[in-house]
Amino acid sequence: MSDPSLGLSRRAALKCIAAATAFGATAALASAPASSNSTSTNVRTGRLRQSLSRWTSSEPLPQLCSRIRPLGFQGVDLVHVDEWSIVADHGLAVSMGYPTRRENFIAMGFNDPANHAALLKELEDTIPLAKRAGVKNLITMFGNRVPGIDEAQARDNCIAGLSKIAPYAAENGITLCVELLNSKVDHHGYQGDSTAFGVAVMKGIASPNVKLLYDIYHMQIMEGDVIRTVRDNLAWIGHFHTGGVPGRHEIDGTQELNYHAVAKAIADTGFQGFIAHEFTPANPDPFASFADAVRICTV
Repeated sequence: MSDPSLGLSRRAALKCIAAATAFGATAALASAPASSNSTSTNVRTGRLRQSLSRWTSSEPLPQLCSRIRPLGFQGVDLVHVDEWSIVADHGLAVSMGYPTRRENFIAMGFNDPANHAALLKELEDTIPLAKRAGVKNLITMFGNRVPGIDEAQARDNCIAGLSKIAPYAAENGITLCVELLNSKVDHHGYQGDSTAFGVAVMKGIASPNVKLLYDIYHMQIMEGDVIRTVRDNLAWIGHFHTGGVPGRHEIDGTQELNYHAVAKAIADTGFQGFIAHEFTPANPDPFASFADAVRICTV
């Protein structure tokens, strides 16, 4: 997933997961109720609301929703506008929506003022749709570094562009979440590759409707020190993503982070948003991995 474009990185992950999905889930999961009419689940997920990123499974979306709800998931993350109603019909929340299907979604961000008109138009068009659908969060990006634009200029450009759309987001009850990504392994050249940069932008905008999407996988690669960073900067964070380091696989004992401790630290702050699992399962039974992720982050 080193290519900075959304299409290549997440499409490549889907190809990897397809082979795993073919092995099927366990008998218990296979017998999970498919109906979306039930409003209860026997799975306790503690103080955190957990969702699953759509791209992590090649399962058709209706079937995916039916299978993950009994596991304790309360939402589906990174869902396109034309799929929002499917998620809602299965009693789940769209925990993060896309404003567009544009291929260069990650690379084209608010750090370059040449992008502002197009990005603002995308968000202006999508925000009312999100309000109507009950989708509370929309994702956007800082973008890849641009020759001739230094760090300070990039910060100020992000502040200027996002400040223009923040009042409209607030008016409609939508939070725009700008994602932090690593530029070391997966997204070479990405501007928003440190918490410090992201927080500086958030402070400049000073709106409760523009927050950081703190991707724990990416920030562990770039910075580490996850728990202290989250505690110190929670006011600027609206959403979390998970993923095992290295490799972006399961968040269990096969990787270097203690995700149960991280989840507890997040819950202890009183965080009310979603923590979305965004990893490519290495297990031939991906739904067993998804269930395990819920268990690990139930605190």
